[in-house]
Amino acid sequence: MNIAFIGLGNMGGPMARNLLKAGHAVTVFDLNKEAVAGLVGEGALSAASPAEAAREAAFVLTMLPASAHVEAVLTGLQGVLSGAQKGVPIVDCSTIDPATARRLAERCTAQGNPFADAPVSGGTGGAAAGTLTFMVGASDALFAQAQPVLQAMGKNIVHCGGTGTGQVAKICNNLLLAISMIGVSEAMTLGASLAIDAKVLAGIINTSSGRCWSADTYNPFPGVMEGVPASRGYSGGFGVDLMLKDLGLATDAAKGAHQPLMLGALAQQLYQAWSQQGQGKLDFSSIIRMYQGQGTSGG
Repeated sequence: MNIAFIGLGNMGGPMARNLLKAGHAVTVFDLNKEAVAGLVGEGALSAASPAEAAREAAFVLTMLPASAHVEAVLTGLQGVLSGAQKGVPIVDCSTIDPATARRLAERCTAQGNPFADAPVSGGTGGAAAGTLTFMVGASDALFAQAQPVLQAMGKNIVHCGGTGTGQVAKICNNLLLAISMIGVSEAMTLGASLAIDAKVLAGIINTSSGRCWSADTYNPFPGVMEGVPASRGYSGGFGVDLMLKDLGLATDAAKGAHQPLMLGALAQQLYQAWSQQGQGKLDFSSIIRMYQGQGTSGG
């Protein structure tokens, strides 16, 4: 299938690469010329604009940093909608707010292009391995059409409901993830300050009622687990600023729904404070350092 892929960042680049490996013909666009050259070297074609990328495509995928970028790429003067043929599906894998996803769906549908939101979970490792989870907001017909394409990049393709529900699932999951990571950080630091061995405490938590992903798979306490950001100075992984962005999406959506987010608002403030101390590029599990009194600028 001829696929246009727009956005070749830390997630989009590996995703486009897996489409090539699956035998698809992929035309790419990104402002980063090195990222484009890397994919071209592996068999992709390059385009000068989103419109050009979409012109001959039978399927369009976007993976971009924020709502403003998605709107510009889809609706700008050289955007996807100015080049895509009618009937070509547009699937956005970015994490944006549900209201924007639904507004873009209306705009795309009015031009004859079905639209789905399909944010992902699994991080850069999942993107490279082709094991991402896709949370898809789409009609039944569009989900059936998109599923075979998404399966080239992920192992768990979930139909969440109508347009926008993929984004709802993503922001609710990351809201809970932020809160749980702060809770694990608080508990682990308290335990260490009270002289229990961190590995012993983690083992107890992970076989007791406090067990959660932030404790048993991604523990933030250094020395407890290998292969996680805490074992390498919190480099790599899912950045503080990215978590802060997702918490902002959650709190904004909650305001629109008149839904209180007491713990979510506190989590947002903690990550905001941590980012302002110069820690925005570190993995989000580095929030434990705030409890450990290590909030020096620069990480």
